[in-house]
Amino acid sequence: MPIRFGTSGWRAIIADEFTYRNVQLVTEAICSYLKNNSSDGEQKIIVGHDSRFMGENFAAVAAEIAKRKGFQVLLCDHPTPTPTISHAIRNEKAAGGINFTASHNPPEYQGIKFSTADGAPALPEITKLIETLIESESKAPDAEGGSVEAYDARPAYLDDLKTKIRFDVIAAAKGRYAYDALWGTGRGYLDEILRGSGLEVETIHDWRDVTFGGRSPEPGEDHLDELREAVTSKNLTLGLATDGDADRFGIIDSNGEFITPNQLVALLTDYLAESRGWTQGVARSVATTHLVDRVAANRGLTLYETPVGFKYIGELINKDEIILGGEESAGLSIRGHYPEKDGILACLLAAEAVAARGKSLTEQLKELTDRVGSLESGRIGVKLTEEIAGSLKEILAKEPSEIGGRKIEKINRIDGVKFLFTDGSWMLMRPSGTEPLVRIYAESENTKDLEVLLEQGRRYLLD
Repeated sequence: MPIRFGTSGWRAIIADEFTYRNVQLVTEAICSYLKNNSSDGEQKIIVGHDSRFMGENFAAVAAEIAKRKGFQVLLCDHPTPTPTISHAIRNEKAAGGINFTASHNPPEYQGIKFSTADGAPALPEITKLIETLIESESKAPDAEGGSVEAYDARPAYLDDLKTKIRFDVIAAAKGRYAYDALWGTGRGYLDEILRGSGLEVETIHDWRDVTFGGRSPEPGEDHLDELREAVTSKNLTLGLATDGDADRFGIIDSNGEFITPNQLVALLTDYLAESRGWTQGVARSVATTHLVDRVAANRGLTLYETPVGFKYIGELINKDEIILGGEESAGLSIRGHYPEKDGILACLLAAEAVAARGKSLTEQLKELTDRVGSLESGRIGVKLTEEIAGSLKEILAKEPSEIGGRKIEKINRIDGVKFLFTDGSWMLMRPSGTEPLVRIYAESENTKDLEVLLEQGRRYLLD
């Protein structure tokens, strides 16, 4: 089966498609791409891995291949968050980075994410070139001067965070926190930087378990029961969580409420505009809440809509065109940070917003929605069967005037197909870039209508 890069790299099941042979093919293709597209001085490459099964073994294989091609390889010496590797690429002025991670996918998956010299996930035009190189089995010639050196990316990354988060404000508020690392790479990062400010942090699942407790290391509401219990039973300020490679976040407020990624993206947009005085735009993916649009309008910020995939938001961060870019799938970064989502940063910003405003996130959300109006958003997944796969292209190409009696005002095809209805609600259908699913996203004024809208979307796809 051909190796194909999705929304965030190449992912496959270990020992099925994700094998040493395929790791070798992908690594050689990436090295060939870098040799063809980097300046002579850019011969350094970062290689890292998350806490998944065999991560260090696959990383070592990739490092040796890159060494043979003449690269100076900085091989991360422990499971390392994806945003930390992004910082390391920029900090070390490397040509790029190869990160072995399948992010929030189930434990049987492994993956390779390739990032370019700016620390951003490689854009589709680059990954298509790499796919072509894999198929042609074109190899860069071996070269002299290669090396492999053990590398700890943690200290410089944490130092950089201290320039972007107001730890003095967080420390002064004397909050108490719980952190669920979900057996991933955030352990020893988020908890330690808060402790370094003299704060109390209780940790959960802060050891390596390659099975992630037998489930996906995803910081969604249904995976954070223990975090919620810790917060409510001990009257903590916040519960914070990150996924397997710490590029996604999960937040439990002091009252035990799960703060959705959509809510946090909108809330932090408002907070950064207020606290930093930034006036650049804000970006959201096509699948992310239009509450961000309302905050942008209220604050006088330009709104950018991107396809799904943080690489598109990363481009706007590199151009300094936005104060924040976020996705409903719990990805977020800000002005002056890296063009890669960072769950550790997002958690720290949530803590800062609570400390600075002296109000819980729930209270802040109430004030925000009183000002700009509230929206309810959700998504469901429909399994991509052979039958659906065969007709999906035709279904998504349709131009209906209404769905379930709801009139369509506009159809947006920036990524999948998004129906914007005359009543202000919307629905998006798009194949997942990481799983065999068609995702249906929707947003409406109230929960009941949202449920109706999602069911109408499911019927549209299946009937």
